Amino acid sequence: MESKRKASSIDQDQLQEQNTAQNVSSALIKKAKTEDRIQDENTQLISVNTSHSTLSKPIKYKVKRTSSLTAPNMMLSGHEGEVLSCKFSPNGEHLASSSMDKSILFWKTTGDCQNYGMLKPHNNAILEVAWSFDGYRIVSGSADKTVVISDARTGTRIKKYREHTKIVNSISVQSKYSGGSDMVASGSDDGFAMIWDSRQRKSVEQIDYKLPVTAVCYSLAGDMLFLGSVDGLITAWDTRKNSAAYTLGGHIDTVTGLAISPLTGNYLLSNSLDSMLSLYDVRPFCANPSRIENIYYGAPHIMGNNLIRPAFSKDEERIACGGFDRCVSIWKTKSGELIYKLPGHKGTVNQVDFHPKEPVLASCSVDRTIFVGELDSMAWVEK
Repeated sequence: MESKRKASSIDQDQLQEQNTAQNVSSALIKKAKTEDRIQDENTQLISVNTSHSTLSKPIKYKVKRTSSLTAPNMMLSGHEGEVLSCKFSPNGEHLASSSMDKSILFWKTTGDCQNYGMLKPHNNAILEVAWSFDGYRIVSGSADKTVVISDARTGTRIKKYREHTKIVNSISVQSKYSGGSDMVASGSDDGFAMIWDSRQRKSVEQIDYKLPVTAVCYSLAGDMLFLGSVDGLITAWDTRKNSAAYTLGGHIDTVTGLAISPLTGNYLLSNSLDSMLSLYDVRPFCANPSRIENIYYGAPHIMGNNLIRPAFSKDEERIACGGFDRCVSIWKTKSGELIYKLPGHKGTVNQVDFHPKEPVLASCSVDRTIFVGELDSMAWVEK
């Protein structure tokens, strides 16, 4: 009897060990399936027919996704006129666009990129929009000669400045180091660049440049304001001393757009009607007298006077700009290598902007559309 009891107890122990092993193996299998599911969620199956014949079988590609967009490329339509400006909010959750139709549209930047709001703060075309540092306010400059600060959440107008006497071409916002207020700079065809404090009714500073100011851009710290004009020069204006610190040359035609490097603030990017982009070292002490670090070619500006504005990626590794060729060009910042030439638009691309958190780029065009597309995605043929 004792031997039988021992045998039965051994059998029970073996059964318990087998059940435990089965549970472990099933747990491992479930984990593997979960990993496969996650990998499948990051890929998308696309069928492409490479032949004109309807009888041929389409080739199936698997695309490795790099963003939270529903598709690798999204086209946003809703404006009734040329789209002149587009900017991501600081947290990347929203996109604002402005147009010849006098409106500012707000879009979600995830999923289907739905349009969820519209503002009409001006009586004429809105040439540029910019977000405040916290993303709660939107600033716009217009051909109606005004600069407007609006609440991006409620749509109410906070301030409207009317001191310019001609078209406002460009605006720039500095609110990170301004003590809670928005310091707004604007450049106009009247030859003035003006600085506005959102706590004041009038401009706090007027810079008489004598020539139309086509682009303005604050330094990262806000102590410098860069002014681009029709003479092809860029003036660095010291906002503390209220005087010009130095002048940047290199362009032979109108400067259409300026962008400051968002991570370090050490570099300024400019675009011009001469179809050339220039990268300048704007650190206080620079050994190079010209301050020119690099020059980029590939974004033509052959016809028209569109104010085409460039952009830095948030890690400063890449720059991008639109062009008359209806494409978006992307270069490596240091080497100057042209790495992407992105088609899709049916007209001149006026502005581009990089998403602050994901490898996503937005572009707007005279064709009345906005493209939001992911970068660095990979595709391969499914076997």
